Amino acid sequence: MKILDLSKIDLSKEAPEVEPERQYYFIAKARAILKKQEEEAGRKLTFCVTTFGCQMNARDSEKLTGILEQIGYIEEPEEEKADFVIFNTCTVRENANQRVYGRLGQLKRVKKTNPYMRIGLCGCMMQEPEVVEKLKKSYRFVDLIFGTHNIFKFAELVATRLESSRMVIDIWKDTDKIVENLPSERKFPFKSGVNIMFGCNNFCSYCIVPYVRGRERSRKPAAIIEEIKRLVADGVVEVMLLGQNVNSYGKTLENPITFAQLLKEIENIDGLKRIRFMTSHPKDLSDELIEVMAQSKKICRHLHLPVQSGSSRILKKMNRRYTKEQYLSLVEKLKTAIPDLSLTTDIIVGFPGETEEDFEETLDVVRKVRYDSAFTFIYSKRTGTPAAVMEEQVPDEIVKKRFHRLLTEVQRIAEEVCSVHEGSVQSVLVEAVNEQDASLMTGRLSNNLLVHFPASSDTIGQLKEVKLTECKGFYYIGELV
Repeated sequence: MKILDLSKIDLSKEAPEVEPERQYYFIAKARAILKKQEEEAGRKLTFCVTTFGCQMNARDSEKLTGILEQIGYIEEPEEEKADFVIFNTCTVRENANQRVYGRLGQLKRVKKTNPYMRIGLCGCMMQEPEVVEKLKKSYRFVDLIFGTHNIFKFAELVATRLESSRMVIDIWKDTDKIVENLPSERKFPFKSGVNIMFGCNNFCSYCIVPYVRGRERSRKPAAIIEEIKRLVADGVVEVMLLGQNVNSYGKTLENPITFAQLLKEIENIDGLKRIRFMTSHPKDLSDELIEVMAQSKKICRHLHLPVQSGSSRILKKMNRRYTKEQYLSLVEKLKTAIPDLSLTTDIIVGFPGETEEDFEETLDVVRKVRYDSAFTFIYSKRTGTPAAVMEEQVPDEIVKKRFHRLLTEVQRIAEEVCSVHEGSVQSVLVEAVNEQDASLMTGRLSNNLLVHFPASSDTIGQLKEVKLTECKGFYYIGELV
């Protein structure tokens, strides 16, 4: 990533109107203010970015981190010790909101003892008007509030808050803007998320994402390709292409291009070893995409394909726009074209109106597809979505029993599915030192399963051939070949 020379920015002039030059101006401005504060404090000032939610948020947090580092803050892993704390929030489920309020309550006391402390909130939760009102009323000690659409303005908002004493709130209802070439600090040197699109047009009846992330907008293919080439030149061997529904990529572009066509272009980038992507909506998964995946040497043999429910009746109420039969037919196509494909999914239990018969349909899909793993969720009512006002909300005790039955079945099948690779030799991207045993490394197979094996830490970031000696259900024990 090319960073503009901040020393050459003239702060006596007005801020540029064009992006990203405008944000670099405010990085320089915030840097000058921070330097004065550090002289007063007699120390370097620190920051902590805490991320809730999905990989899109994780990627956004890398941008927040990159900007704060350019301003001059030093990273501090503990929130209570940091001078600038920012929560990148999620609002898919109600408990995510409650966690944020809890963390804010803990920081209120700390802030009273640290005159340099600033607290910022951004992300999906901030797109809910009632949340912002609650913060204005009950959390006046918060300094900065912004949403999902104007994250590129972060430097400008920080500078505004550093030179004033008032709470800064900047929430956009929607946007068509995509600002490229802002600072970013990757969590891993060898792999990276890459946004290919933002927003969602699907309006599943239970989901708040389209309301907080806005309408679909795709990045230009050239910008995506350029970013990945820069990442590869910087040591990245694996990219994760990110979007709320990657299968609808390119529809909003001036010169439309399909997701499959984009993948083919990315495949041709020299030095890139692995390509992953999420999330795929079943209704938009094309035969063209299946063909590209089957022929690819770089696309990982893993597909996350959320089913949400096995009942066609419930799927219709969810506004998923496919039936149980259509989903199973798609899975059959995928498995025929790519026999070694690992399938994972999302399943919601207890959607309004779900009967025992509907739930049995879900179990039937689980048994027929035989997922490598599944993310299972109890339905969470989100205010503002159509499902929140539906009648026939399922009693908690019934939902919990169904959830337990589903989880048991998913785990039983996953253990059987994953064990078939035992004894084989697989290519593994070494990711980290094992958290429980420092003599082991942890790596990830193409099918997204983890394997732990003896090796030295200098293998991190490399692709290694590993024999899978023992299956432990959702992971393997292995040895270098």
